Amino acid sequence: MNCLKSQFKKYRGLTLIETLVALVIFMISMGAVVGFTVNIYRSYSYTFAQARAVNEARRGIQTMVKELREAKMGDDGSYILEKADDYEIIFYSDVDKDNKTERVRYFIYDSESESKTCVSYSSGGSCNVDFLNFSSSPIDSAKVNVCVEGDLNGVNEYVDIYADGEYLGKICGTGCGQCQGVWQGCTDFDVTSLASDGSISFTADSSWQVNSFCDWQEEDHSIKAKFDFSWTEESVGQEVSLKKGVIEPTGDPISYPSSQEKIYTISKYIRNTLPVFRYFDEEGNELSPPARLEDAKLVKVHLTVNVDPNRPPDDFNLESSVQIRNLKTNL
Repeated sequence: MNCLKSQFKKYRGLTLIETLVALVIFMISMGAVVGFTVNIYRSYSYTFAQARAVNEARRGIQTMVKELREAKMGDDGSYILEKADDYEIIFYSDVDKDNKTERVRYFIYDSESESKTCVSYSSGGSCNVDFLNFSSSPIDSAKVNVCVEGDLNGVNEYVDIYADGEYLGKICGTGCGQCQGVWQGCTDFDVTSLASDGSISFTADSSWQVNSFCDWQEEDHSIKAKFDFSWTEESVGQEVSLKKGVIEPTGDPISYPSSQEKIYTISKYIRNTLPVFRYFDEEGNELSPPARLEDAKLVKVHLTVNVDPNRPPDDFNLESSVQIRNLKTNL
């Protein structure tokens, strides 16, 4: 009997407690392995995403620099540079090599817009519209496109446009017709400084010879004015995308309709705190508005890329500069 008991003890299995302890140790070990594997995977995924974002931004800058270097007059006679802001640049270049010059826009802030119309029923009268509290954030840029309709077929029949009491310019006087029933004389005005407080008022003031006998939708009016107001808000340091807008020339006479702009996302995870675009004259002096359009000869581009600023690595900065060939200097 003693011999049998000894053999039984020798070959008995694990106790319940021993099994539970072994199971716990196994689970802790597996948890550590799984956690380590997940951390490695997440780290790899983030590193891969960061590398991909940097490569996209690098390719975007390379393409932009090439197109800027070859920039030229628009097919409608527009100057090489149409806009030269900190976060948006507009120029003309044959980007698809079709022997037509496209209007090209690179930007990182999307525009918002509102449209309003007003009517004057008095000869030589005026009308106005207000855009109030349209933004609570700092404004990077703002513009208004103004079109008119009315008794506007004479040299002395025109409309003066004002913003917050400041004179912007004249529409018609030439090139417009009498009571055409369509919008005419559409003109863009830069109103960035006037719109910086988040509100702006526009006035259309007709000359004294504009008479009130037009009947397009409203009877016996002298003028109608349409104000398409658009603006971009600054998002310094926030995640945005670098985008590209292209408009093909069309029509006779040639024009670049904004409604036909095709927009592409070039690079994501852009977090600029510094301007994307900086402009320099032929002496190497950095330019401020409005001298940029007239005197800019060299453009420097800066992009800050970071998929997640709360994780290492830190921001990745890409920089390049380009001398516009058709504005070539000794820089």
